[in-house]
Amino acid sequence: MLAIFRKEVNQFFSSPIAYIIMGVFLTAMGLMLWVFPDTSLLENGYADMGTFFNLTPYLLLFLVPAITMRSIADEVRSGTLEWLLSKPVSRWGIVGGKFLASWLLVIITLLPTLLYYGTLYQLGAPAGNIDSAGVFGAYIGLFLLAGVFVAIGLWASSFNDNQVVAFVLGVFCCFLLYVGLSALAGLSALSGIGYYLSWLALDEQYRALGRGVIDSRNVIYLLSLAVLFLILTTNRLKTTV
Repeated sequence: MLAIFRKEVNQFFSSPIAYIIMGVFLTAMGLMLWVFPDTSLLENGYADMGTFFNLTPYLLLFLVPAITMRSIADEVRSGTLEWLLSKPVSRWGIVGGKFLASWLLVIITLLPTLLYYGTLYQLGAPAGNIDSAGVFGAYIGLFLLAGVFVAIGLWASSFNDNQVVAFVLGVFCCFLLYVGLSALAGLSALSGIGYYLSWLALDEQYRALGRGVIDSRNVIYLLSLAVLFLILTTNRLKTTV
């Protein structure tokens, strides 16, 4: 798994793909949070990063599948997956190594946004007048949510050797779990199971962590969902090769 992890990380940063994705994300987020008046943090009148944490998951819906779409699909298309499996590495090692590498790339992409927190911390009146506990909890939720999206993206990438299909399927599944379940929970026809659908929705788990209280139930659920999709990906490889 460690060898696969190192290979993936080196492959990411030896090509312009990682830098382009990181640049596009940080540029788009910077414009929305500091330039566009409708979403600018400077227009709030108070030190709060709620806008950032509300917008970022929607960007990750597209960013993460763009990172993971080639992870397995490209291996299948080029025939290197069979070569990898002929080496002393298990399917779980392949999936786990690719997952950790992609998750690390997303986390590295998110880390520069801590500058936003530092800026608002200094701009507060008085300085430091910001809900640091809420920000810390929201970042934990964001990292865990990104991990779930990465696991879903890998699973989508294992279905086909076409990277575009993997990207579209990954975006659809992430959107369904993040937004779709909450929308279904709000339908009056599903009022009987609305509570359960709402609790299973990723946005509900994410918002709960963003309140500044790290509830183990939310953390365990997000980690369990990521592990579930990794298991599904590993099982999918058994039928692919």
